[in-house]
Amino acid sequence: MTDDPARTLVPTLIARSVVLDDDGVNILDRRTFPFERTWVHCATTEEVARAIEEMVTQSSGPFFAAAGGMALAGREADRRAGAKRLEVVEQAAHRLVATRPTNNHIRDVVDRLLAVARAADADQSLGRVLEDAARAEGDAYLSLSRDLGEQAADLINDGDAVLTHCWGESYVTEAFAAAIRQGKRVTAVVTETRPYLQGARLTAESLGEIGVETTVITDNMGAWAMHVGRVATYVTAADRVTMDGHVINKVGTFQLALAADHHRIPYYALIHAPDPQSPDMSTVTIEERDPEEVLYALGMRTASHRARGWYPAFDVTPPNLVSAVVTSRGRYSPYDLASHFSAPSEEDQR
Repeated sequence: MTDDPARTLVPTLIARSVVLDDDGVNILDRRTFPFERTWVHCATTEEVARAIEEMVTQSSGPFFAAAGGMALAGREADRRAGAKRLEVVEQAAHRLVATRPTNNHIRDVVDRLLAVARAADADQSLGRVLEDAARAEGDAYLSLSRDLGEQAADLINDGDAVLTHCWGESYVTEAFAAAIRQGKRVTAVVTETRPYLQGARLTAESLGEIGVETTVITDNMGAWAMHVGRVATYVTAADRVTMDGHVINKVGTFQLALAADHHRIPYYALIHAPDPQSPDMSTVTIEERDPEEVLYALGMRTASHRARGWYPAFDVTPPNLVSAVVTSRGRYSPYDLASHFSAPSEEDQR
């Protein structure tokens, strides 16, 4: 644990992972991090979209990448005239939203930036307007994550060993950071998370950077770790939460929630807000990725050539297995998520 709980606890993947520059968007390649720290340069919105699809960036990274991609579309639009200007941005928005359909954060940030472009005056630079708006979106995202972390930390007890799955980005790291600021000693148990090993590479590295003692386990060890007392609390981020309390997250979340329920261990799902456009699961597309990805790890084939793969990238945890959905505004029963929208936000209270 850190000896200085008052310091700012921001790991590399959150402090500097997607950078919007004059010549494009530079994305830290999370497929090889932390063993290599290389950047993928995207000069166009199409290149940003492909980087998102090819898993150069994951979790909340696509939010920032998509925002940067919209800024690039604005710069391209400035080279057009009349109605063509907005048409360029609208086409870019459609392309970016299609990259990862399960997580609604890309959809939401792109929709907001598209609204900014539509509201701009004809003599304004769409590149400048969208760049400023994209940076503001990023700042707001991190601020909401800090609020979310503070809410989640209140549910973590001093001395807890917290199990987390996959890479929860600023949701999970802010929860640990807030617990540290509260003076709590917490440790982490991290699933490796096949096939990209985000837990072993991204979560373990990021929690280690902020001083959290972290143990990596394989994906098939979670239930036994709970059974033998190595886990006190189960916490994950969520890619989407429907209004009726279903939690959509990296595949493997559901089986761990089942094990946590059996062992009477609380499961907390972290998200900025439930999705008001998703009343239930019928409105959510569960992304299925290339089955070949399951047959490889870190570029090396791990299965027989006689085998075939199957890769649903997400699964769904029903509300009866969720102890609470933690948002930037509070902690809610999965059966009462409408209360999030009636609660005052920090901005409302200023």
